[in-house]
Amino acid sequence: MISIYDNPSTTMAVTWRCDISVTDGYVEYRKDGDVEYKKVAAETGEFKSDIDHSRMFWVHLAGLLPDTKYYYTCGDRQNRSEEYFFTTAPENLEKFKFICVADQQKGEPHECPDYSYFNNLLKETFKKHPDARFILTGGDNTDCGQHEVQWNGALLGFKDIMEYIPLQMAVGNHDNRGFADYKNGIGRYYAEPAEFFNKQFKGSYKYDGPSIWKTECYTFDYGNVHFSVIGINGPEEVNDWLISDLDKNNSTWKIGVYHFPICYSGVDCQNYDAYPVMREGMEKLDILFSGHEHNFSRSFPLRNEELFEKPSCGTVHYMLGNSNQNPPGSKTMSKIWHAAYYAQEERNACVTVVEVDGDKITITAELDDGRIADKCVIDKGKDEILPHAVAPFFGPNRTKMFFKGMDLGLMQADLCCRNIDGIWYGALGLLAPFVGGDVKKTEGKIRLDMYAHWAEFTENSDIAETDRGQVKLPATVKRLNRDQLYIPFDAVHIFEMRWAYAKRNNFISVEHESEAKHVTAQP
Repeated sequence: MISIYDNPSTTMAVTWRCDISVTDGYVEYRKDGDVEYKKVAAETGEFKSDIDHSRMFWVHLAGLLPDTKYYYTCGDRQNRSEEYFFTTAPENLEKFKFICVADQQKGEPHECPDYSYFNNLLKETFKKHPDARFILTGGDNTDCGQHEVQWNGALLGFKDIMEYIPLQMAVGNHDNRGFADYKNGIGRYYAEPAEFFNKQFKGSYKYDGPSIWKTECYTFDYGNVHFSVIGINGPEEVNDWLISDLDKNNSTWKIGVYHFPICYSGVDCQNYDAYPVMREGMEKLDILFSGHEHNFSRSFPLRNEELFEKPSCGTVHYMLGNSNQNPPGSKTMSKIWHAAYYAQEERNACVTVVEVDGDKITITAELDDGRIADKCVIDKGKDEILPHAVAPFFGPNRTKMFFKGMDLGLMQADLCCRNIDGIWYGALGLLAPFVGGDVKKTEGKIRLDMYAHWAEFTENSDIAETDRGQVKLPATVKRLNRDQLYIPFDAVHIFEMRWAYAKRNNFISVEHESEAKHVTAQP
């Protein structure tokens, strides 16, 4: 495979794998039209997997001419590949196209997962877009990346493509997942760092990530765009790395990819791993691509919990649809932060085409049957996103509460949140049944049971009785709209929830890190 390691106008990385008995390797390459080859020796590293012991080879071709076609082979004197080719990027490039895919993982057959559909889809995509310059993935390139047979299948999905087109991969949670007993799926674990990914691609990508999270975190530049590829581990260190890297970069566009979506669509998902831990770093990006949920969505520009229309006001979170007929099941829905959404519960595949043109980017989510799930234009010059969509706003005295981005609906139609003397109150008796919890109301009291915790609140009291003792609230419980008890929002911390007020949009968002779907017991 080839990949972008440094300046794509003058360099190219070549990666290959051999049996451990092969100790040396090199690339021979020539400029189109030349007869004579140049030779560059490879750096090597051992890759000991669950089934094999291999040697990885990485060559960084440098001193290449911009916008030039090169032919190359790799191997040693006895074992050489066939001849492939690539084209370097033009200098000062401001107009180009690239392809995004995500969640193309396949688990079967166990001995070598079948990625043939994905491979054919990519080839058809490049027939439609022959000018696309590289592939960027949103993670979950494999179903279980801690097993070599999974990588064997996944990389066959890029065969006859990655030899010619740079492949820039992001790590997903499945890419560092493994099983103590792979065949029977027993003993699941997640490697931190992503061991098999890092060992195979250490020399494929720029080795500039934070501390122990290098390779799974890296950057690259193409034209007027700076890309931050963000791994799924070490959020605190990654946030510091992002801030430092993005603050010193002056590219027209700053685009990131991170497997877990911040503006997720799953009814039971969460973003605690990254938001607000990595918020400062992520919100320096113009666009953040993600995957994980196997469906498509695009957010309004988001910054510090608030939603906007203008791209200058926030980061557009773009969830790439699944690219290999992996429907999510009935687990997703449009949320308050979504400007566009497609559930993708059909058994189809989505490939996203990104066209950069100066200070304008066009993003098209194309389905394998020719339909367009979404097409948007982010225009920095005009500071607008087309098609136009107005971010939600709720009027004075109509502050709504949302849980995991979902509207509580009819339940809170006239039980809006209230701000009294700077303290936000909510009718939290609405929240418990919405999440599958229990509510018990007695005279002047309300007891809530949610996420394995309970708390009882008393009218005119600032003390809550809980399963872990008494908790002092920032203000007393009050009887407000429709004679209901309103509780200060800080009380959600009792249930290990967090909350935030989006001032610009006038709504309150409540989150919980659990992905459990609770259902009250039926006696």
